[in-house]
Amino acid sequence: MQDDVLVNAVDIARMADVGRAAVSNWRKRFDDFPQPVGGTASSPAFSLSEVEQWLRDHDRYVEVSPLERFWQRLRSSTDDLRLGEVVAEVGAVLLEESAELDDALAREAREIGQAEGAVAAFDGICERYVDLHSRRLLATPPAVARLMTTIGGTEGGTVLDPACGIGTILLETHGSQVAGQELNESAARLTSVRLRLHGYEAQIEAGDSLRDDAFAGVQFDAVVCNPPFNERGWGYEELTSDPRWEFGLPPRGESELAWMQHCLAHVKPGGLVVIMMPSVAANRRPGRRIRGNLLRAGTLRAIISLFPGAAPASSGPPDLWVLRKPVEGGEPPSDVLMVNAGEDLSLAETAWRAYCEKAELPENSRVVRIIDLLDEEVDLTTSHRVVTQERTSGYPVMSDRLSSVVKELRLPRIAAKPRRDLVMTNLGELARAGVVTIMQGPLKLPEGGDLPLLTAKDLLLNREPSGRTQDTPGLVRVQKGDVIASLLLSSGALPRVMTQAGAVLGSQLLLFRTDPERLDPHFLAGCLRAEGSTGSHHSSAVRRDPRRASLPRLPIEEQRRYGESFAQLLALEDTVRALREISDNLVVAGIDGLLDGSLTPE
Repeated sequence: MQDDVLVNAVDIARMADVGRAAVSNWRKRFDDFPQPVGGTASSPAFSLSEVEQWLRDHDRYVEVSPLERFWQRLRSSTDDLRLGEVVAEVGAVLLEESAELDDALAREAREIGQAEGAVAAFDGICERYVDLHSRRLLATPPAVARLMTTIGGTEGGTVLDPACGIGTILLETHGSQVAGQELNESAARLTSVRLRLHGYEAQIEAGDSLRDDAFAGVQFDAVVCNPPFNERGWGYEELTSDPRWEFGLPPRGESELAWMQHCLAHVKPGGLVVIMMPSVAANRRPGRRIRGNLLRAGTLRAIISLFPGAAPASSGPPDLWVLRKPVEGGEPPSDVLMVNAGEDLSLAETAWRAYCEKAELPENSRVVRIIDLLDEEVDLTTSHRVVTQERTSGYPVMSDRLSSVVKELRLPRIAAKPRRDLVMTNLGELARAGVVTIMQGPLKLPEGGDLPLLTAKDLLLNREPSGRTQDTPGLVRVQKGDVIASLLLSSGALPRVMTQAGAVLGSQLLLFRTDPERLDPHFLAGCLRAEGSTGSHHSSAVRRDPRRASLPRLPIEEQRRYGESFAQLLALEDTVRALREISDNLVVAGIDGLLDGSLTPE
């Protein structure tokens, strides 16, 4: 079979057994390194066969493993949005179940399974799939999943994860029977085959856990969950009188409190719930009544603050809430454990064990009386209650991140020359000439469903589509090469040239589909960005509509040269934004550490 597949820098580094920086250096130092044949300016794609030949020519070739070669073929067999379904079908083949997979791929999957072992082969494929779609999948880090299941005491028991994603947490439970529910059907199927390959007795259902509970009335020994954060459309209106809200109706903007009570409804008396929560859930004013009721009932047992990245759905450091369902007639506890664990996950486990055994607690943890927490705000923020003895970990981590991002800075090669007056046109004229088609996302879209939805926030954060919607008339489907912009160019969101197809365009977004032989999409994105910059100098009341943007009349070859520079500059703008956020946090961590004695000048 011919290797007419593409690989990126991460793939090349893995193939050659080097770091990604080495691949970047090869591209700079060697004129004969293969030229990109796809991808984007910031993430180029290369021909696998050309890369292999270059590695051989330079005595750097490491034989590509059959698993790696199979993965690249698997990726090339479908688009990225359907890749999860195809990976699940591979799992079905390895389980010797009926599967809708190309015969040649199915045959190769069986050969890989026989050579590597079915579990190892599928774990390797899933690992590559998660690496490729880390922004969209938002998988819980394995170490955090292990901490959650250890604290939850899941081994040997029945366990539920009502927002199971692709099964990362359930894989760590060692439960006798595991169950899960996931909104996305392909992710649910993938979870099912992963767990069964690992020998679990598993029941995984697809659907909305809050609106359509697949396990209504069923209770488990333990529940572990890393739910989606900040869901406005979680079902507030239709679930107002739901019996699960034992501790109070979750406010419309507090979806995490709905997930928490959903988990409690599914655990047996005396059983534990370990759930990931955004740090703001500990002190947001609308949720104080529910927090107070949890404390009065003795249900909330611990809050453990972790590190940024422990919950990929959140940019900040999340908390683990540990809750125990009261036993009828039992005496309610009088205190709560609070831990500032940060990146030291072993500290969290040690503190919980010591708390349960009434032993001496480690540093950065404290037992707080419930009566001291029941004030007007019911603020459960750990940093307000626990004096952190060791706070240096954040500073070196952020310092390393800063250095890494700085190394990624790339400036386009742009030469100074005498200014020239360019003949201008506008998008309205180009649309009438058929050079570009302009489409707008519907103002209102149905919630839920299986279709990925690109939202205005996704565009702002430059991330994979995070929303979900249903197939209804009037949807605008994104194609590769489309330019997406905010309805208001002054919103702060940069225009993006899409590298993947299949998502649905969300509200407040515009799509520009160009004839690439007459209008380069990267050139158009740069011109839209320039229009947004112009708008930023005006009053905030001025609405900059991208459909009225002006752009120079240039031959297509010159547009492409401009477009390449525009793409590099927009990528630079993303990097600078990241630098600003990291540097702000670095300064705060450094000053705090110097003042509390955990850091010292050298």
